[in-house]
Amino acid sequence: MGFADRMYGDTGRGYKSASGGGPFAAALTPWVKRLLVANFSVYLLMALGLLPARTMVDLFGFSASSILTRPWSPITYMFVHGGFMHVLFNMLGVFFFGPPLERAMGGKNFLRFYLVCGVGAALTSILLIRLVGTPVVIGASGAVFGVMLAFAWRWPDAPIYVWAILPVKAKYMVGILGIGALWATMQAGRSGGGVAHWAHLGGLVTGFVYLKYGDSIAARWRRVRRRGKAAGGSGVSHSIGIKGRRRSSEEPGGDDLDEVDRILDKIREQGMDALSASEREFLDTMSRKYRSRPDATA
Repeated sequence: MGFADRMYGDTGRGYKSASGGGPFAAALTPWVKRLLVANFSVYLLMALGLLPARTMVDLFGFSASSILTRPWSPITYMFVHGGFMHVLFNMLGVFFFGPPLERAMGGKNFLRFYLVCGVGAALTSILLIRLVGTPVVIGASGAVFGVMLAFAWRWPDAPIYVWAILPVKAKYMVGILGIGALWATMQAGRSGGGVAHWAHLGGLVTGFVYLKYGDSIAARWRRVRRRGKAAGGSGVSHSIGIKGRRRSSEEPGGDDLDEVDRILDKIREQGMDALSASEREFLDTMSRKYRSRPDATA
């Protein structure tokens, strides 16, 4: 398996897909199809000379030194590749691991996760600028590494067949890739051998942070927005509920509603089975509170 970003110069247990088959038996999902088409289309246009390769790299490749003059580059660099094998290996990762993940997360959430991992992979070079310098990097490897991590996160024991022969559990495969990316980043330094190992590492770290803390960050953001809207509203006391009725201590407050939103998002993305015992108990408690309200209707 080789998902290599290119650098230019120094400038589940028992995995089963939603369709009932194994990970490679399911049909392609909408956003996976779009990503495949977009990446291969850009490559073909470059290969045919319709989009000069040097111009594409200079204009759409990412470099920490040009992020202020090319603010679009943390996204566009993911769609530019340096050769057929480069785009092929990256898109094989999207092809194999993307469909089950898109079904589990939902289309919009899958695309958001893919792009966030890719952007995080690029921005890693800013944190490691003393080690890696300011190379121009292209390729979707950081995003693909994030997708692989999410796959292993949800289906840790799903077998991945290396060279179509050797079965390795997803959690071990991603762990090996992560250790390899870290070691290569520390060893390569500025030279890198033309491969942005730090971008692979950045995609994994960004994916981990997203999966581990994304729900809580989203809940806090919704809380901030809700408070901001309330502060800019009519100035009515927050103790007054709908229809001018004073809120009872038994009614859900803002923090409770944020937690309900987070749990409902989790159910939509991962299903009821993904809920912990405490999350199920919280939903039951909130349901009882709602049913006990005087104005609640069936």
